[in-house]
Amino acid sequence: MTRLAVLSVAALLALHPVSAAAQEAVVTRPASGAVPETVAALSAAIEAAGATVFAVIDHGGGARQIGEDVGDMQLVIFGNPAIGTPAILDDPLAGLHLPLRVLVYEDAEGAVRMAWEGPADMLSGLQIPSDAAYLGRMAGALDTLTEAAQ
Repeated sequence: MTRLAVLSVAALLALHPVSAAAQEAVVTRPASGAVPETVAALSAAIEAAGATVFAVIDHGGGARQIGEDVGDMQLVIFGNPAIGTPAILDDPLAGLHLPLRVLVYEDAEGAVRMAWEGPADMLSGLQIPSDAAYLGRMAGALDTLTEAAQ
């Protein structure tokens, strides 16, 4: 990633306030499209922000392979080393929780939702300072990117 792209992501996140919802343990947000369209919109927002989509795991497809039905459900795994690496430097076990993840799924009522774990809760119990700036940047990224994917 170029230095300009890293600075662009940092500027985007610095300008976007972190909502109280983005600081909760598990945050959910409604989506207006179907699961595949929402995953595509989220992936595009992630890449436009200069981060990387590392994988998309199709939980729904996996369940169908064994004759089960959990509905449409995909997990988007993504990150930006400029934001995540400081957490790993503070505690290598942060690597068990990073990169970031957003689950896109259809709920029991047929509504599509996005869900993610708030970074402060996700990394609690590790040697991560509760006031670490990267926690706010991670929360802001999750909030901004999922908002863009609505």
